[in-house]
Amino acid sequence: MSLPTGIQGILLAYDTGILPPPFSHVFQLSLDWSKGDLDTKLDLHYTDREGLSEEELLDEGFSLHDDYRFAGKIDSSWTQALQGLLAETRWSNKPLEEGGIVLSFLPKQAKEDIKTPSNQEDWLLLAQEIIQAIYETSKKEAPLTLRYQKVEASQTRECVLTLYFATRSVRVTVQGVSQTWPWEEATRLMKLVFTPDYDYSKASTSPGKQPGAYLDCGDGYWFALGKGITNSHPSFDAVQKIKSTFDRFF
Repeated sequence: MSLPTGIQGILLAYDTGILPPPFSHVFQLSLDWSKGDLDTKLDLHYTDREGLSEEELLDEGFSLHDDYRFAGKIDSSWTQALQGLLAETRWSNKPLEEGGIVLSFLPKQAKEDIKTPSNQEDWLLLAQEIIQAIYETSKKEAPLTLRYQKVEASQTRECVLTLYFATRSVRVTVQGVSQTWPWEEATRLMKLVFTPDYDYSKASTSPGKQPGAYLDCGDGYWFALGKGITNSHPSFDAVQKIKSTFDRFF
């Protein structure tokens, strides 16, 4: 499939639907590549928080100031990703019932045509990645860094994986030696990393010393794979896949 003719950007709107507060939110993304750069606007707003106290928000990992706005340029490497997904997207005639993503095209038409992509998960993932790129570009957040340690009787090896959303690039450092890694492979690994269950009662601020595999997902807490990190469902061994992916770097 090809990119629709005359498209110079998109307007993307998302609503979490029935998700309860403090998680429920809406956002709008304007992404305009007509001038070569990717001109970007973000308006993110968390909804229905009026009845929640600051303590309740903090307990869930939020704050009183989670809404965010941005207007500026992000790296043009995201343009190709946007255009690629747009070219392969099929559209649904069914209205959204419980939240989701709708799109319209730039430049705006006199009668704006709102479209619903059938591949909702793909668009939500890309939107979330772009929002993370905005956070890095605006210095709101640092690049995401995962640390993995393999402890054996004879040696301990470490792999550090850093995702730079701002430039859509990845760096892997193994025993102090760095190399680049394809973005698509890194995002597949990220899906795996956030698939299993994490038990924070078994987390530590430092990796274990006993033989095993340990992972820090970027928040400073280390988990033993198979103990602090366990599979959500017996039909899919995410823990072993995480281990084997990181172990390939050794």
